[in-house]
Amino acid sequence: MDDLDARLLVTMRAHPRIGLTELARLLGVARGTVQARVEKLTARGVIEDFGPTVSPAGVGYPILAFVWLQIAQGRLGEAVEALRAVPHILEVHGTSGQHDLLCRVVARTTEHLQEIIAHILTSPAVQRTDSTIALSTQVPHRIEPLLADAVT
Repeated sequence: MDDLDARLLVTMRAHPRIGLTELARLLGVARGTVQARVEKLTARGVIEDFGPTVSPAGVGYPILAFVWLQIAQGRLGEAVEALRAVPHILEVHGTSGQHDLLCRVVARTTEHLQEIIAHILTSPAVQRTDSTIALSTQVPHRIEPLLADAVT
């Protein structure tokens, strides 16, 4: 990734509805250059999507929790399939350490969160959970500092 790629990505993040012609104008390059770069970054998986970022709280799920799971030996695939079926689980990451998976979970209320966790525990593949509720977001998801670092 070079400086133009980084500037292109930062500009796209700052102006998510921008067209290629306007993007090219802001970057001072030809429209074809921007189109080729966007296609290349998309093909390489750098740009993952072009959809809107949706706030779970904005659609009725203000509770955010991080739920650690311990999985029964040899049952990771079964656990992941069970978790994939729960719409309130936004992400699942495999981890090192005493827990096997980390889930990002949203809920309508703390009672709803308790129901979700109880549902997770109905899977024989899940042995134990450990949950933490986020009280606030101190540093929201960001990528721009990483892009700046990538070209230095």
